[in-house]
Amino acid sequence: MRLMVCLILSLWLAFAQVPKTWDDKELAGWALPLVGLQERPGHFTEREYYQAPAAALLRTYPVYLPEREPAGYWESIQKRGPLPLLEPAANRTPGQWIQAGRRIFEELDVPLFRTGDPKLIASARTREGLLKGGAAARPDGSLFGLRWAPTSQGVQLSISECSGCHQRLLPDGTVLNGAPFNEVVPGVAFSLVNEGLSNFFAGDSPAMATYRQFGVPWLKPDPHETLKTMEAAEMGELFLSQIPGVFARFNGSPFYLTKIPDLIGLGDRKYIDHTATHRLREIGDVMRYAALVGCCDSLDFGPHRMLTEKQRRIPYHFPDDALYAMAQYLYSLEPPANPHRSDPRKAAGNAIFEREGCGACHTPPLYTNNKITPASGFQPPKEHFKMFDILDLSVGTDPDLALKTRKGTGYYKVPSLKGVWYRGLYLHDGSIASLEDLFDPARLHHTYLPSGFRGFRVQKRAVPGHEFGLKLKPEEKASLIAFLRKL
Repeated sequence: MRLMVCLILSLWLAFAQVPKTWDDKELAGWALPLVGLQERPGHFTEREYYQAPAAALLRTYPVYLPEREPAGYWESIQKRGPLPLLEPAANRTPGQWIQAGRRIFEELDVPLFRTGDPKLIASARTREGLLKGGAAARPDGSLFGLRWAPTSQGVQLSISECSGCHQRLLPDGTVLNGAPFNEVVPGVAFSLVNEGLSNFFAGDSPAMATYRQFGVPWLKPDPHETLKTMEAAEMGELFLSQIPGVFARFNGSPFYLTKIPDLIGLGDRKYIDHTATHRLREIGDVMRYAALVGCCDSLDFGPHRMLTEKQRRIPYHFPDDALYAMAQYLYSLEPPANPHRSDPRKAAGNAIFEREGCGACHTPPLYTNNKITPASGFQPPKEHFKMFDILDLSVGTDPDLALKTRKGTGYYKVPSLKGVWYRGLYLHDGSIASLEDLFDPARLHHTYLPSGFRGFRVQKRAVPGHEFGLKLKPEEKASLIAFLRKL
């Protein structure tokens, strides 16, 4: 009987209709309201989305250090010509959807950032150009975040889309898809981004284009107002304060960085982003979010339009089947083999976890209660308790991301503890680089040197909040950490 049920389910999935990515009805209640605005972010209409040209999704290939390229690699890429990233198919089995989604995850580039500039291509063909800025080659000789894209205009240099943030190099040299990145981005990639953004923000100075990405005009004062007049050298210093694993993303802030989330286990979550900017109701929401951040954010916030009329356009949209395949692949991701499961202290750590009541927020078996918690200083409106899953308790972590950015809902998502052993940075801004540092009470003092992200022109500062476990005895902390690492 069970075999028959599985067979029927497989057949249904094979012929199931691909959800529509951009759907006006689904978009209406998808996002959470923003602090200080009490409105949800705006968006392009369904009609505007599908009237935009479909993105030319092409197969792309790794960029290697020239001396580490496979024999004949560069010559073969030049002869291939453009190939579709997703082959047309009337129907696919669940396994075929996942296989197609993996290729999209690993090979999808950013069409807006592709370039045929001979100088940039020449730079990416030299060791000096690729390793400038502190980047390093992977064990196979390839470079993180860069792709070769054979097009009808010849081979172009591009940057990775999904895998440019959610791919992690593990200590054994293998690459883990879905996890936060931990490698230095090659300097040439920033040149591609800057060129692409200057085209997108046509008519703006670099400073004004930067403000359009991050400004929060309904805040008085807006901490991003200084971006409008920031000199190029200071702007470069600001963005160089980032470290691998955190990112000044659109609608976020270069002052209050966002830690790259782990996509492994995404299907078990109820909210997307650290500040729970959007609800995760079903797989279509994953598709919607990928489209939103990849091509199609109107940057409308109530009465505030961050783009000029000329800039406010959809450069291209992603086909539904491509996003569906990618979402299916994300839902299939599994954590890597855990090397910490044999630690004899884990049983004692489990007892401490239960004794201290950690499971109230980090509830087994997901090790999250899937709720959102108010940032320090934010009082949720009464109607929110009827609309969202709110834990009416603030853990006191830095509130800036949740209160001073366009991702500011006033809330932080209660994270899952599953997989904390491989993620590398902790708290929503990545201030802490190890579990030992997280449980060190010295981090609460203003003389503390954060082991993760420090901030712009910041050396020492306190890392407040989440004080649970700070008063444990040293041996209890060691046991609790052993337990957390085995999850």
